[in-house]
Amino acid sequence: MSLADTVTTAARNAWALTFGDGIESPEPTPSTLLSEAPHRELRRYDGAGPDAPAVLLVPPLAAPAFCFDLRPDQSLARFLLESGRAPYLVDYGDITFDDRRMGFETWIDDILPEAIRQVSADRGGRPVDLVGWSIGGVLALLTAAADQTLPIRSITAVGAPLSYDHMFGARELRSLARLDGGRTATTAIRALGGVSAQITRFAYRATAWNRELERPLFIASNLADTATLARMETIDRFQNSLPGYPGRFYNQLWGRFILNNDIGKGGLRLGEREIALAAVTQPVLLVGGPQDAITAAAAVAHGTRTLTGSPDVRYETAPGSHLGILIARDTTWTSLDKFLSDLA
Repeated sequence: MSLADTVTTAARNAWALTFGDGIESPEPTPSTLLSEAPHRELRRYDGAGPDAPAVLLVPPLAAPAFCFDLRPDQSLARFLLESGRAPYLVDYGDITFDDRRMGFETWIDDILPEAIRQVSADRGGRPVDLVGWSIGGVLALLTAAADQTLPIRSITAVGAPLSYDHMFGARELRSLARLDGGRTATTAIRALGGVSAQITRFAYRATAWNRELERPLFIASNLADTATLARMETIDRFQNSLPGYPGRFYNQLWGRFILNNDIGKGGLRLGEREIALAAVTQPVLLVGGPQDAITAAAAVAHGTRTLTGSPDVRYETAPGSHLGILIARDTTWTSLDKFLSDLA
């Protein structure tokens, strides 16, 4: 590229980032809406053959569902289509104060089982492979454990926290909670009706504070590199779309997971009910990230000790951030492709 072309590209990119509509418009993978209801919109990505095995993508709360389809070269949905599978997506939508009574039970007993059954029916009754990211992976595992009649063939959990003893900051939070038994945080969350999207976005950025500090220099250094700026813009769009948590769900997360580490002990207690990870009888793939600043790799690997009922528990690692391991084509996607191919 000549100097004149470089200057022109840099000027165009600078305008797009400041006064324009951005470097690159979103280009979602074409999909078909199968069902629409509050917090359970179900989509099938277009292009799969009639005999392609179904893969249901399970997002976490406090993350936009398009995490599986960020852009054409960072889209797990497109990868699954290209590898001969039929990907589906369940989208929870925005979480508001009116949703404050939604808890883990809402997803484990209602939203996810309904989506799994619909996907299976859409594929002629064949079983479904679940792929969950972060808490989405935990929800997928707990759903399978809670109801073994569901048509589930396998579960993949990427960056899923399966032991809060290994989570960053958990021990410090427990020390603070001992001062009042954790009641202050619980009462505050209940009064607010949950954790707002603004708090979620701030907390996510805080885990990558160095990226925020280095952002001006990064932009200046790559002003003529349109592709790099487009990827940065995609991450910004993702962060700016993070939703919040319902109050009941977050209080369960705070009390049962962070303070008591139910999941690390092998399951989840909900009142008098216990859901044991040992009840999962499907093959499981776990993917952890050694550089993940949100879910420590050891927290993911802990699942190899608690998923004792599964005939095949694989643990793989991938480089990158919490989001980075989800879009790691050469590691996570390759491991997933092999895992699903071996099932066939």
